[in-house]
Amino acid sequence: VPPVTEAVARRALLRFVASRCCYGSRAAAELAIRRLRQLGTYRYRLETFSESRLSEWAFEPFTKPGAARPPGHAPLDPWDVEVGAPPLFQGQTRRCRVPHSALIRDCHRCRGHGRSKCGVCHGAGRTRCVACKGSRRRLKQQKRCQLCSGTGRKRCNTCSGRGSKTCVTCQGEKKLQHFKQLVITWKNNVFEFVSEHHLNFPGELLSKVSGETIFQDENVVVYPIIDFPEPAISLASRRAIAEHSAAFAASSRILRQRQTVELIPITEVHYQYLGKTYLYYIYGLENKVYALDYPERCCCGCAIV
Repeated sequence: VPPVTEAVARRALLRFVASRCCYGSRAAAELAIRRLRQLGTYRYRLETFSESRLSEWAFEPFTKPGAARPPGHAPLDPWDVEVGAPPLFQGQTRRCRVPHSALIRDCHRCRGHGRSKCGVCHGAGRTRCVACKGSRRRLKQQKRCQLCSGTGRKRCNTCSGRGSKTCVTCQGEKKLQHFKQLVITWKNNVFEFVSEHHLNFPGELLSKVSGETIFQDENVVVYPIIDFPEPAISLASRRAIAEHSAAFAASSRILRQRQTVELIPITEVHYQYLGKTYLYYIYGLENKVYALDYPERCCCGCAIV
């Protein structure tokens, strides 16, 4: 990772100050940089691309005679159904039918009649007249209601006076085709660990920046890193692989694993402004800035990171 120069450090601070509504830019432009301390920390990441499957019953109107399960064909096991996986380390959920699992049954909603009682007129085919409200006469004119011809009721618009309407479940087909639906979930499970840096610097900020990849290992199953220069990374690798193996091996299938180690650069910048000494940090390949005690602020309610 190229070291941060004074020019880069000043530009990073000016960019940071410009993004804060209550930070003045004069201090960033006139400060005197006294020391640049190049530091860094390691980030370990384990990605486990897993696949899980479960089956659930679903149904649809039966419109294709002969599509039911032929006799003698047992439904396949969920893991025997061939389904193409998405690109590695990209989560996705997909649904498909389990072959040879279809069963034909009468519609449970209309009991195989194809029609169900209208919920507006409750099967009567007629509803109360909206003009006379069922009184048969216009209240103000005391004349027979012309809309309902004095009956107080009119034909139901929902069912066209039939008292029933096409069943919404079977769509009038009278039968339903029940089948097992396979729900397949691919998930990229991530374990992340950042080694301690012992600085006056919030460690959670490092998860928002990128670093230089110095190690990468990808396979169906990866093995723990041994004898890394930072012992905490080796320990994190062993712990991550053990946790993912215990969590996903029983209920899912591990398709691929990838572990990486990144070096996240951190530069400690010491500077002077108006005779006082201050400090700020530049971190990540994006040259983000953390300035806890920036000298030129006009309010104390602004976010500093």
